[in-house]
Amino acid sequence: MSRITGFVCFLSISFMCCNNPEKAKDKAVQLVTLDPGHFHAALVQKTMYNNVDSVVHVYAPATNDLQLHLNRINDFNTRADNPTHWKEEVYTGDDFFEKMLTEKKGNVVVIAGNNKKKSEYIFKSLDAGFNVLADKPMAINSTGFGTLKGAFEKAKEKNLLLYDIMTERFEITTMLQRELSMIPAIFGTLQKGSPENPAVIIKGVHFFYKYVSGNVLTRPAWFLDISQQGEGITDVMTHLVDLVQWESFPGQSIDYIKDVVIDSAKHWTTNISLTEFTSLTKLDSFPSYFNKKKADTLLEVYCNGEISYHIRGIYAKTSVIWNYKAPEGTSDTHYCLMRGTKANLIIRQGADEQYQPTLYIEPSEANENYDLTNEFKNIQAKYPGVELKKVNKAWVVIIPEKYKEGHEAHFARVTQNFLDYLNNKNLPAWEVPCMLAKYYVTTKALEIALKK
Repeated sequence: MSRITGFVCFLSISFMCCNNPEKAKDKAVQLVTLDPGHFHAALVQKTMYNNVDSVVHVYAPATNDLQLHLNRINDFNTRADNPTHWKEEVYTGDDFFEKMLTEKKGNVVVIAGNNKKKSEYIFKSLDAGFNVLADKPMAINSTGFGTLKGAFEKAKEKNLLLYDIMTERFEITTMLQRELSMIPAIFGTLQKGSPENPAVIIKGVHFFYKYVSGNVLTRPAWFLDISQQGEGITDVMTHLVDLVQWESFPGQSIDYIKDVVIDSAKHWTTNISLTEFTSLTKLDSFPSYFNKKKADTLLEVYCNGEISYHIRGIYAKTSVIWNYKAPEGTSDTHYCLMRGTKANLIIRQGADEQYQPTLYIEPSEANENYDLTNEFKNIQAKYPGVELKKVNKAWVVIIPEKYKEGHEAHFARVTQNFLDYLNNKNLPAWEVPCMLAKYYVTTKALEIALKK
C-alpha cells in the first residue's frame, strides 16, 4: 500500500467512525479536485457547506503536492475547533485528467495548482460538463487568454459556471473603501488621473516564506518557475487588477476591446539562493527545468511587475513585489489609493498601522472641514460597530475585530458565493466580461514587458 493510498484509507476510516456521510444523491453539489498543487485547493475545504457532499474525488499524480493537500484536509478534519468531515477519494494514475473527465464523479471541479495547463484544464472540464471554480490565475500568457475566451464561450453554450477565486474582495477595509467610494457626499466622484498621477494605485508586497493554517508553507519547486506558475505580473497581479475594476466600476461590465488601454508595463526579478530554495521546497538542488541565468546557487524569478493602464479614461497603476521573507513582526502588505473629487480613500498597512490594513479618508483641501458623520451613518447601518476617528486633517475608519476574518476565511466566502450563483443561476451579468478584461490586462501587460 502506498503512502498516499494508506492516507486515504485513514481519512475514510476516521470519517466513518465519527460521521455518517450523506449519500451523493442527497446533495446537489459533488466536488472534484484536480491536481491540487497549490494550498488554495485545500482552503476551499477549510469549512463545510450546505448542500455539498462530504465525499470529494481527487484526481492527481502521486506527488508530494498531493500528499501535502491530503495532509491539510486531514488537519481540518481533526482540528479541535469545528472540525470538517471531508472524505477524499483519490485516483493517481498517469491518466488522472482523462479519468476525471470520463468518470465524472462530481459536477464542480476545483482547480488550484500548476498553472501551465490550467487554461486547458478549465476548457476541457467545461467541455466535459463540469462547473469550474478555479484559483487565480486562469491564464498566464496570451495563449492561455485565448483558451480562456473559448472556455467562457463553452460555459455559456453548456449553461455551466466558470468562476475564479477573488478573495481580496472580502477583506473588510477593501469592502468599506468600495462602499465609501459610492457615497458622493463623502468621496465625490472618481478622478480621471493621468499616467503620472493615476486615479487608482494598488500595490501588493508578498513573501515566498509564509505560514498557512499555523504551519510554515512548503512551496512546490515549480512555484518558482515562471513557465509553470506564471510571472508575478500575470499571477498575484490578477487580484489587484480585479480590485481596480470592482472598486472603480462597481456593478459595471467592462469590454476589454473598447474600454481598456495598456500604457506601459515592466517586470523584474527577485533572486532566490539555493539555501532559501531549500527552506521553501525541502529540496537540496534546483530541478533541471529551471532556466538559470546565474550560477547553480541562485534563481532569478520574474515575480515582480507593474502595469500602467486606463479604463474608460480612468488611469490606474498596479504593482506587485515578492521578497523571500518578511521582517520579523510583519507580513504581506497592501496599499490602495482611490482619488475622489472630495476626498481620497487610502488603505495603508505599514509600520504606522502595525502592519494591519487601515482605511483612511483624506479630504481634499477644499473639503477638509466637511463633516462626514451624518453620511457615514449609511455605512454604520450596514456594518454595525464601525466608527470614525479624526486624526489631524484625516479620518481613520475604526473597524471592530469581528469583521477581520483573515485571508484563509475568505476562501469560504468566495466558495459560498460560487455555490449560490450555481444554485440560483444568478451570476451578475458584469462578472464574465470583467473576468475577461482582467486577464486581458495581465496577459497583454506581460507581452509588453517581455518586449523591453
